[in-house]
Amino acid sequence: MGEELPENFPEFSIMYKTLTNQIKKLEKNKENLQGKEREETELKIKNYKLEITKIKEKFPDNFFEELN
Repeated sequence: MGEELPENFPEFSIMYKTLTNQIKKLEKNKENLQGKEREETELKIKNYKLEITKIKEKFPDNFFEELN
């Protein structure tokens, strides 16, 4: 990889992994929820995905896909 990694690479990498795991957990639990709880969970998932997008923008293209 010839592209530069962000200065806080380890922190962003840990945040990415944590957010990804949290989304998986929420997606799984969401199926058992109804009404307001389900809406709140969907909002959390949406916000976490937005944060993941922001993290991905700081890294070279497909960086995280290569780690999987």
